Amino acid sequence: MPTVLIVDDNQKMIDMLRRTLVYEGYDVLTAFDGQQALTLAQAHRPDVIVLDWLMPRVDGLEVAKRVRKADGIPIIMLTARDTLEDKIMGLDSGADDYLVKPFEPGELLARIRALLRRSVPNEGETPLVFDDLSIDPLTRDVRRGGRLIPLSPKEYDLLTCFLRQPRRVISREKLLEDVWSYDFGGDANVLEVTVGHLRAKLEAGGEPRLIQTVRGVGYMLRLNE
Repeated sequence: MPTVLIVDDNQKMIDMLRRTLVYEGYDVLTAFDGQQALTLAQAHRPDVIVLDWLMPRVDGLEVAKRVRKADGIPIIMLTARDTLEDKIMGLDSGADDYLVKPFEPGELLARIRALLRRSVPNEGETPLVFDDLSIDPLTRDVRRGGRLIPLSPKEYDLLTCFLRQPRRVISREKLLEDVWSYDFGGDANVLEVTVGHLRAKLEAGGEPRLIQTVRGVGYMLRLNE
């Protein structure tokens, strides 16, 4: 069974999450501060990390940044910080999902299952290609021309959405639903931030823009003539 690393400085929260996950058949590791979390992540490479934000020694944002840079392990940020700005900061740090306390255990379990599904490529999938941009679903390599482009998981998922529907307008609502799988209260700022980061990486070599804004609707993948 998959292994989940729970990181929280609240013993009651750790105990509740451990019981829930063990009952569902997961192997569980626990850490009570950020430094311990980094050590366990490096030693055991869990399949998913459930990560609190406010912790001693190293906070959750820094843990997410280091894990994303070193290992790319999927991360769910589980925290009481609930503003849109907090969600954007958490996702930008490297988290793949963001769940606010208090929460329903069933929702956390569903999000863990979703991350595990996304992390296992379908061996029947063929590379997605548009102009000089390509994604290999088996290796998750993203290239533009001969340049290998490192992406966060959310950037990768968003780019995959575009590559599956080139030259078609995709609404903001549809992208939020497909990539983040939950509601941001109708505010698309988190999408716009991720699009901005994705554009910067795709255009870092001076290449022309591929992700075009369709004002009032959403975005589309198209090379302007």
